[in-house]
Amino acid sequence: MRAVLCDADGNLFPSEEPAFVASADVTNAFLEAYGVSRRYTAEELRLSSTGKNFRTTSVDLAAVHGVALESSLAAGHPDAVTEGPALLTAEALERWVRQERSQVTRYLGSVLRPDASVLGPLTRLAESYRLAAVSSSALGRLAACFTATGLDVLIPPSVRYSAEDSLPVPTSKPDPAVYLHACAQLGLDPAETVAVEDSVPGAQSAVAAGIPTVANVQFVPEAERAERTAQLREAGVSAVISTWSELEQLLEPPERTA
Repeated sequence: MRAVLCDADGNLFPSEEPAFVASADVTNAFLEAYGVSRRYTAEELRLSSTGKNFRTTSVDLAAVHGVALESSLAAGHPDAVTEGPALLTAEALERWVRQERSQVTRYLGSVLRPDASVLGPLTRLAESYRLAAVSSSALGRLAACFTATGLDVLIPPSVRYSAEDSLPVPTSKPDPAVYLHACAQLGLDPAETVAVEDSVPGAQSAVAAGIPTVANVQFVPEAERAERTAQLREAGVSAVISTWSELEQLLEPPERTA
């Protein structure tokens, strides 16, 4: 095993809760613009959308609430309406994606802080393994988060891979495309890496790419850990850890333990 591929949000830093605080305003404005009266709290969005990006979540919500989708957006939604007075087009979706990205990026950059319980183990793991980030989030959002948390040196921009920005066609986990892309760019076979994920869609993405996957519940709220752990095991993870120090012990090179 030569590399550790780290999901970012909710895994390297506790960004899920604050991200959805910022995202909820844009999500509800988006729904209102398309005539949907339902409003979502940040917590509702977090519980239903963790591991997905705004692009995927917004199209999913539009389909659920009967918003007409342009045919290019209707894939994966067999019951979606494709005609109507308030048609969601790919062009309009891009404007909403940019707005949400900007708002969330600013907010996360202001609230996240370095965490010794992450930086210490990762610094030591970097002595033996290549580190990379594999995320559904946009690269600009990742940049703000990595700077705020002091992770820039350990995982620089050159080894950050985004399902939103790094692929020819933007997608989101659980699609395995971003993991396969990361392995190709790193020049590694998936079996030569290990993925660390906190969400079910993320674990499904890595497992589908043929990557041995460890689930990390360090930043999962305590009340949700048992259920999340069961779901992650069902998704095919090889192990579940509750701290980055546990991953360090799990991956400790044989020569150190001899």
